[in-house]
Amino acid sequence: MKTKIPLAVCLISGVIMFVQYFLSHPVAISIYSSILDWWQIIFAFTLFIGVAGFIKINLQSISRKKDRPYRLIALSGLILMPVLALIGGTEFGSPFLWAFENMLAPLQATVFSLLAFFVASASYRGFHARSIPAAILLVTAVIVLIGRVPIAEMISESFPKITFWVQNYPSMAARRAILIGIGLGSMTTALRVILGIERTYLSGE
Repeated sequence: MKTKIPLAVCLISGVIMFVQYFLSHPVAISIYSSILDWWQIIFAFTLFIGVAGFIKINLQSISRKKDRPYRLIALSGLILMPVLALIGGTEFGSPFLWAFENMLAPLQATVFSLLAFFVASASYRGFHARSIPAAILLVTAVIVLIGRVPIAEMISESFPKITFWVQNYPSMAARRAILIGIGLGSMTTALRVILGIERTYLSGE
């Protein structure tokens, strides 16, 4: 009974959401709209759960004197931004927008700029021409990188054309193949969940 009820709910919900794609009856549309409304309500509650978990984890770390300054800054930001939005609004020139543009945006830019170093490090390791496919990948990456900068036209007028051809044909074909694979994987996983084969959300029971 502990697992049968969640499996039954999952099966019924999955079948309804699948069947509604092929029905235009008002009842099916109404059920679909109601489920979407409930999904938004559940999603809102998950945000509250996430915030509560964030506060709990940080308070525990502060009590253990682990990374106390960082935890205090994180909690201060979590409290400060909603307070500024409630007091001064979110219009242009408000304290909330000032904090967003001068504190949050630079922090986000710093984090994303660090990602560039990780990408460069991964590219250096991945582009080692140890085989023919790796050599093709390396040459293609160099051509695309050079073709995307203004100096490419100074080197050769063909560089931008080759770059756009690589992006529009081989690269696009690879991306579409990956997207098709993701779609098939999602359908397979959804089918396994609906049929009760995949039970990781029930702790594997």
